Amino acid sequence: MNNEILTVSSTVVSLSNYDDLTRTATITVETDQIRYWVDGNEPTTSAGHLLESGDSVVLESRNEIKHFRAIRVTTDATCQVSYV
Repeated sequence: MNNEILTVSSTVVSLSNYDDLTRTATITVETDQIRYWVDGNEPTTSAGHLLESGDSVVLESRNEIKHFRAIRVTTDATCQVSYV
């Protein structure tokens, strides 16, 4: 099991601390809002699934983890990520 602290800023970011055995990722937003897609497309500040501070999402496939992309909505956000 790996973990990652992901800072989501004004440039689109992806996940990076997973390995070939990773099957799920739980992402919890700690500060501000982010928008994300899991199909490899780049979100914008107005397009993508919205997560608020305190929200979590579980990515349930290697494909979703590999193609996760996120951007902040207004100010930098910190996310905690756990891989299994």
